[in-house]
Amino acid sequence: MRSAAARLNGGPPLGNPLSTDLLPASAAAEPEEEPVFHFPPTGGRFLGELQKMAGGPAPFADIGKKARDLLTKDYTFDHKFTLTVPSITGMGLTATVLKKDQIFVGDISTVHKTENATVDVKVDTNSHVSTKVTYGPMRNLKTSISFKLPDQKSGKFDVEYLHPSAAIGAGIGLNPTPLLDLSAAIGSKDVSLGGEIIFDTSSASLTKYNAGIGFNGPDFSVAVLLVDKGQTVKASYIHSVNPFTAVAAELTHRFATYENSFTLGSSHVVDPITIVKTRCSDNGKVAMLYQREWRPKSLITFSAEYDSRAINASPKLGLALALKP
Repeated sequence: MRSAAARLNGGPPLGNPLSTDLLPASAAAEPEEEPVFHFPPTGGRFLGELQKMAGGPAPFADIGKKARDLLTKDYTFDHKFTLTVPSITGMGLTATVLKKDQIFVGDISTVHKTENATVDVKVDTNSHVSTKVTYGPMRNLKTSISFKLPDQKSGKFDVEYLHPSAAIGAGIGLNPTPLLDLSAAIGSKDVSLGGEIIFDTSSASLTKYNAGIGFNGPDFSVAVLLVDKGQTVKASYIHSVNPFTAVAAELTHRFATYENSFTLGSSHVVDPITIVKTRCSDNGKVAMLYQREWRPKSLITFSAEYDSRAINASPKLGLALALKP
């Protein structure tokens, strides 16, 4: 059974070597040497994780991602059910149903994986068919093409290239007036500096440009991002207090309105199959999450949020069940 410590922020526990006090005796006795776990990867694209393991910078989108994941990942205030059926042949099937207010939506997706390619097809209740084909001809290069039917202008081609000191991504829409996006990060796994831009060929203008810098240590990560075309600055910090507890904070300042906001959060591994997360913001909202792996690779998640400024409003409650036989 995958432990809750391994699921904290999408990877193994942070900081110091993992204590075996909460593990079965057989599991604790296997390794001859205690493994040292560093700040875990927090999910995302395969090449990003590969780049981290290789010692190079992660893609620009991953700057500040560790703190964002602790503060937002897995929180849901609707009702969601996910069933994943894996296959030894490389073909997997996933069905998802979401109840939002009084509306039910859902989709069915299938993923077929080979050594160098992945084909992902999804059909939703709105009769949309989304397809993405990913191909990695080399270890440090990945290309993908995606489209969504019946939207004939939804096609897009993306490419990612990783270098020991850089991570570069580019994409172009497959239509007569496409959007062009480019992102890059330079540095190492400890320090990275990067940015991203989106250019609209129909208006010949930049519709988005962001920049950021990130610092990563064995038990902490700091990121500063300049977003919204330079109108907003965000600073985030996440720290591993011990192998089972992590805390994070995000501060936001908007230059145009001089507004400041912040969000604080924590994540704690109660036992090998249980995680509890908390979050509070300056807007008076307080949230809590309880996640338990009730069977191998199957999770049940309860979320609750209370708005102290909306006295007459009921707390938001959410339930997510992910089943993987």
